[in-house]
Amino acid sequence: MERSIIEIIQGMLAPGLMISACGLLLLGMNNKYSLVVGRIRTLNGELRNVTNISEERMRCILLQMPLLVKRMQIIRNAVWLYTVSVALFIFSIIFLGLFSINIASSVASFISLTLFILGLITILLGVLNAAKEVRLGYKIVLIETQNVLGKN
Repeated sequence: MERSIIEIIQGMLAPGLMISACGLLLLGMNNKYSLVVGRIRTLNGELRNVTNISEERMRCILLQMPLLVKRMQIIRNAVWLYTVSVALFIFSIIFLGLFSINIASSVASFISLTLFILGLITILLGVLNAAKEVRLGYKIVLIETQNVLGKN
């Protein structure tokens, strides 16, 4: 069965759009990564200046640090999953191209579809990590603000 060039391009368009979507997700996660790194550095700076820090502030910082490190790990996982998704979509496009020129057609189409589905699954896992990171970020903010709000 001969496929027209328009059908081939349309078939390759979906993974290409997913690559763009992953790029946007990566951009957002990299921004969060930078903000968390900045926060860790700020808190470390406060800890180095121990003479000007209250015991309560010290306790607050020491509670936040392990959570911030955990948050960094979650962000790293999300970035890694989004990056793997991009690679899977690229390979999916390659196999769609092989399918379009009839090189091992049935095998190439099966591999292409499998790669595309795996790419979607890795995006889902990345999004779940992003949601987990947001939840942890909220916990960290609660620790930071509990003294200001007067809650224990």
